[in-house]
Amino acid sequence: MPPPPHIKPENVLKRAQELIAVGQAPAALNVLHEHVTSKRTRSSPISSLEPVMLLFVELCVDLRKGKSAKDGLYQYKNIAQNTNVGTIEMVLKKFIELAEQKVTEAQAKADQIQSSLESAAPSSNVEDLEAIETPETILLATVSGEQSRDRTDRAVVTPWLKFLWETYRTVLEILKNNARLEVMYQTTALQAFQFCLKYTRKTEFRRLCELLRNHVQNAAKYSAQMHAINLSDPDTLQRHLDTRFQQLNVAVELELWQEAFRSVEDIHTLLSLSKRPAKNVMMANYYEKLARIFLVSENYLFHAAAWNRYYNLLRQSAAAIATGQSTKKENPSVSEADMTKAASFVLLAALSIPVISTSRSRGVLVDVDEVRKNKNTRLTNLLGMAQPPTRAVLFRDALNKGLLKRARPEIRELYNILEVDFHPLSICKKITPILKQIGADPEMEKYVLPLQQVILTRLFQQLSQVYESVELKFVYELAQFPDPFQITPAMIEKFIMNGCKKGDLAIRVNHTAGVLTFDADVFSSAKALHPGSAAGSAESEIGSVQRLQNTPAEIARLQLTRLAKTLHITCLYVDPSYHEARVQAKQTAQARAQAGAAQEHEETLARREAIDKKKEAATDALQKKQREEETRKRIRTQQLQEAEKQRLLDEQREREKKRIKDEQDRIRQQELKKQLEELKSGVKGIDISEIDLEDLDANRLRAIKLAQLEKEKNELNDRIRTTAKRIDHLERAFRREELKHIPADYEAQKKRDMELYEESKAETLKEAEDKHKDAVALKHRLSRLVPHFNSFRKELSEKRHEEFEKRRKAAERDFEAKKKQRVKEVEERRRREKAEREAEEKRRLEEEERARRDEEERTARDEERRRQMAEEKAKREEERKKLDELAQKQKQREEEAEARRAARKIGGEPPLRPEPSAPSTERTAPRLNLAPRTGGAGTSWRERQAAKEAAGTSGTPEAAAPASREESTPAPAAAAAAAAAPVAAAPVAAAPASAAAPAPAPARKTGGYVPPHLRAGAGGAAGSAGAAPERYVPRAAREPPSRAPAPAADKADEPKPAAQKWVPRFRQQ
Repeated sequence: MPPPPHIKPENVLKRAQELIAVGQAPAALNVLHEHVTSKRTRSSPISSLEPVMLLFVELCVDLRKGKSAKDGLYQYKNIAQNTNVGTIEMVLKKFIELAEQKVTEAQAKADQIQSSLESAAPSSNVEDLEAIETPETILLATVSGEQSRDRTDRAVVTPWLKFLWETYRTVLEILKNNARLEVMYQTTALQAFQFCLKYTRKTEFRRLCELLRNHVQNAAKYSAQMHAINLSDPDTLQRHLDTRFQQLNVAVELELWQEAFRSVEDIHTLLSLSKRPAKNVMMANYYEKLARIFLVSENYLFHAAAWNRYYNLLRQSAAAIATGQSTKKENPSVSEADMTKAASFVLLAALSIPVISTSRSRGVLVDVDEVRKNKNTRLTNLLGMAQPPTRAVLFRDALNKGLLKRARPEIRELYNILEVDFHPLSICKKITPILKQIGADPEMEKYVLPLQQVILTRLFQQLSQVYESVELKFVYELAQFPDPFQITPAMIEKFIMNGCKKGDLAIRVNHTAGVLTFDADVFSSAKALHPGSAAGSAESEIGSVQRLQNTPAEIARLQLTRLAKTLHITCLYVDPSYHEARVQAKQTAQARAQAGAAQEHEETLARREAIDKKKEAATDALQKKQREEETRKRIRTQQLQEAEKQRLLDEQREREKKRIKDEQDRIRQQELKKQLEELKSGVKGIDISEIDLEDLDANRLRAIKLAQLEKEKNELNDRIRTTAKRIDHLERAFRREELKHIPADYEAQKKRDMELYEESKAETLKEAEDKHKDAVALKHRLSRLVPHFNSFRKELSEKRHEEFEKRRKAAERDFEAKKKQRVKEVEERRRREKAEREAEEKRRLEEEERARRDEEERTARDEERRRQMAEEKAKREEERKKLDELAQKQKQREEEAEARRAARKIGGEPPLRPEPSAPSTERTAPRLNLAPRTGGAGTSWRERQAAKEAAGTSGTPEAAAPASREESTPAPAAAAAAAAAPVAAAPVAAAPASAAAPAPAPARKTGGYVPPHLRAGAGGAAGSAGAAPERYVPRAAREPPSRAPAPAADKADEPKPAAQKWVPRFRQQ
């Protein structure tokens, strides 16, 4: 069977184009989506599937169905990635181009809308030129808070921008971790970066960076997959590095500094994986962007270090190009101006490093200092340095490389003022013109604020060496900066407090006297005089500031050192033997050391060996102990796990048992409640409020329902019987009364019918006469038109006859042609049917042969089964015969016993007046309303059998007596007993008086109401009072109409009928 037509890509493409032509693009997209995502499409050729995909992505872009496009492109990548990668790239490029084109069109549309709005605003349609802003525009601007351009872009451009972003993300997700599509992946990433940069999409740029970062992590995790990228491949790693550098550039352009720092970390990670060194041009860009990041984060120390690394890279590139070791393509373009600029920035950045740090000291927060240390280590690794940089190291490196000669003159002069010269009273005046030049340069203007901190630090350090106290006013006058960079006294005081807190300054401020006092205590600022004591200090060397004299603290700290040096020099000059003894002791120690060097070396080796052996023994013992401890711990853990597992299993079993029991109880309670509700709604008269559900079960509930149904049935039968009797009497009274009025009513009816007939006859004759007159007048009026009508009819008949002949001939020709065609088809069909009949006959013969064989096998099986059944039947017959013989013997014994008992009743005992039998009070179970028994009511099967045999052998009253009842009846009362016998025993004559009576009619088998037309014939069927009390008989049928009166003596000796209780019909059967 051929596949459905929609499975073929050509048919699907044609169907989609037809739907697009009639304006049903969504339906066409659904058709294409179902075909592309179908499993049957995997076997389709790529050449026929490619046009379908192109139309599919075009519709997805037009309708902005990004999710459908993603599903289809995923499926297409899975189909084509093993055979044709180029088609995947072509479809994805088409997808991106269409999305970008839509964004461009949306922007053009938004510009057109905005231009039309702007051109329409100042037109002559404005009623009041002084009120250009209408109340509507003012209200809208107040509520929305945005201009008309923003609203237009949000309504027109933003949806397509969102779709374009979804397009980039979808394509990157499809192309990820695939070595065959790696180039397309990197190209798409670069396009996404340009999208974020062009439209200033900062949030999307963060998400894009995180997406690319996750892709790289997953690539390392799933490197074993087929077609997975290999980061060890230099080309792949280089492409990732190019992408990350572009990411870094875009992050810097967008001023997303945190994302830029993460990009730097990504680049450093990729560089650590790379086996080949990165190009100098890339590293130059890396250090330049890293320097900008550090400057924005106000980390001036690492900012200066990054500039230093950048300058070193420029020097190496210039040297490599000059010597011909490398090409200009792999190195940044370096000129003398570039080197001068880089050297100036390196020196200026180093000078801008604050001497007093703003971080908290180690004494306050050790963990924060540890975090800072870890952070510095990370930043050092990013710069590729072995040790964290310091201010002094950066200056020493700059001086060694001759940066002062390459730097700009003002930067060189600034270095001399801050780091070389000592001029506390004129430092700010000398630096003011330099700061003006630096502030005039936009690139260097950012260094003015950190330079102010360094200048103030140098100012107070130099003043503390010259003065013990100065006036605050004098200090404010000294700390004067150019106009745009003025600082206030509050800023100066804040700087002093921070320096004192860090231990870099020892100054007291007295606002009352307006004096600034430099602390002269010999122990107050000793912590600031040795490297590393001040946590926030950026200077690790004491001599970084020019000093005129030592402070009192330095004098107190160095007093013993100076005394020891002076005494040593005095001894050398005063006592020559002191020097000779020192020299001789030194020579003796050297000789002793040379003599015992070999032995000491051997002893050292032996001791090392002994120490190594002890270490090995201790290590082995420790390892053995650890292994034993681990073994014990593992065994204990396993035991605990097994015990816990067993406990959980036991708890689970207990919970399961409890759950099953609760569920069973709940189901039982629900069933009981449901049955009670059904009982309450279905059966009336039951009070279930006093029923306890705990003690109630299904059997008891069923018994309650059956009892109530039985009660309702009895009540219903009583009501029906009473109603039937009432209706019967009422209908009889109506008919008796009706008979009196029937003749009069018949006469009145005949009179009315005759009157109506006469009236109808007169009206009919009148209407016929009027109609005849009108018809005669019409005939005379239309008679002059008859000739014209005849001629017209003749012409019309001739025309129609000619047309008929033409059509008949044409129909005959068509008939002959169709007849031939039909004959041909019939012959062909007969030949085909003959062949089919022959094949069918052959198949039928084969089936009959097979059926015959099956029938023979089935007959054999049936014969065998019948034989077995016959044997089993013979065995059962033998058993049944034995049982019948036993039953016959038992029956004979019972008959003999009955005969003896009848004989005793007839002749042995005197006649007694029978007592009326008490009504049976025994409770019997309700019986079904089945057909009534044909035998006598209230007798057993033995009594009925004996009555039949007695009726067949003799007609005497003595033989019929045992069949009536088991009670003893006297001989003179035989006639009364025969009259009281049931209807089933009527053929047996009990006395000569009753024998002469006619045979009674058979009693009705149904109980309850008896219609009147059946009551007269039922008189002979009524039994006497001795009949069975189970069947209800109406009162009119209880006394036979022709009953011979009995003698008075017989009436006195007749037994009185027992008082019987009325029994319902369903109990009689």
